[in-house]
Amino acid sequence: MPTANSASTTSIHIATFASIATKAVLSRRACLGTGLALLATVLGCKTTSLETASTIGPWKLAPLTRVPTVTWGGTQGLAQELYYAGEPFEGKPTRVFAYLARPADRAQRKRPAMVLVHGGGGKAFRDWAEHWAKRGYVALAMDLAGNGPKGRLPDGGPDQADKVKFREFTESEASDMWTYHAVSAVILGHSLLRSLPDVDASRIGLTGISWGGYLTCIVAGLDPRFKVSVPVYGCGFLGENSVWKDGSLAAMTPEGRERWLRLFDPSHYVGAVRFPILFVNGTTDFAYPLDSYLKTYRLVPAQWRHVSLAVNRAHGHIWTFPEVDSFVDHLLQGEPSLPKVGALEKRDNRLSVRVKYGGALQETILCYTTNTGPWQKRRWHTAPAQFKGSGRQVTAELPSERPIVAFLAVKDAKGRHMSSEHVELLEP
Repeated sequence: MPTANSASTTSIHIATFASIATKAVLSRRACLGTGLALLATVLGCKTTSLETASTIGPWKLAPLTRVPTVTWGGTQGLAQELYYAGEPFEGKPTRVFAYLARPADRAQRKRPAMVLVHGGGGKAFRDWAEHWAKRGYVALAMDLAGNGPKGRLPDGGPDQADKVKFREFTESEASDMWTYHAVSAVILGHSLLRSLPDVDASRIGLTGISWGGYLTCIVAGLDPRFKVSVPVYGCGFLGENSVWKDGSLAAMTPEGRERWLRLFDPSHYVGAVRFPILFVNGTTDFAYPLDSYLKTYRLVPAQWRHVSLAVNRAHGHIWTFPEVDSFVDHLLQGEPSLPKVGALEKRDNRLSVRVKYGGALQETILCYTTNTGPWQKRRWHTAPAQFKGSGRQVTAELPSERPIVAFLAVKDAKGRHMSSEHVELLEP
């Protein structure tokens, strides 16, 4: 950061309520009728807990902390089928189908656990749950489209098609909407995990992919019982820029669109996160562009947020990103941490960041684009950056072209990629 005698250094990091005390995490839960989590925290509402909170957005949280009724099914490999009670849909009870995977070695009594949230077109992925079980976790992967292992459940919740997610609804019908049910099912799944005798309730994490990343942003802001979360691709501000802005959202009536964004956009919830959260995305993601992405993660105080932005990172139900596994392992298993990339600074025509990391860095990279127009169509370039080991500082000379969007990234010896925020520069 610039000092008093470095006036030519311009900080381009915007701190978002970094001075708010960590213990204020629950403050906004008593005040969130409007969804403005950070404002509620600043106003200093009386601290409460998830179990005693009444309503945040459309969710009544206290019932979601209770252990749902469970019906256990058969086991194949490391995973067991199960059904647990979800929220009522159109006045009728529902069930949520899921896989629960456990490590083959059952000798250790208490283990960390993960809640796994699929994206659009996805389902309860057995392989995803087993991926975590093989790494020493108890893992729950639920279906969020009203389906079981063989198709539609007669008592399932709403479908996940866009025409269902973005249908017109009244305020009183919010609890029949897909986002309401999906968020509820994730929190209920967490409550179920916490009740299991082989799960350490103090070491449970959350990760979701695409629409699952969208849901992870909401759930992480609603449920402070988690210790770590990793939304992959998903973000908020969908009405400002997203693949749905000119499609499904535009097709709604103005009143319906305002209601949907007010109740179901993650921007109203993610700012309440007060535990480590890693945001993972690519530079040209088709659904969640970088402008909305940046605005989303900046709602989280800097002390909690981490970013892994990579040039042309693929979009899909990919649960093998090493950054996700390692970030969770550090928080829940005490493994070494990933590199922590600090705030970008610009001095003259150079960008620099401080990197907090005890290991060796394999690569330091300047990532940039001089294109304008839709984020999804911009061509990105990479160039080597310089690393000063003594100061743990990464620096790079910027191309002279303007406008330019750029960020700095590092890769450690295990190939794990972490980055700074991006910055847009209109002038030299």
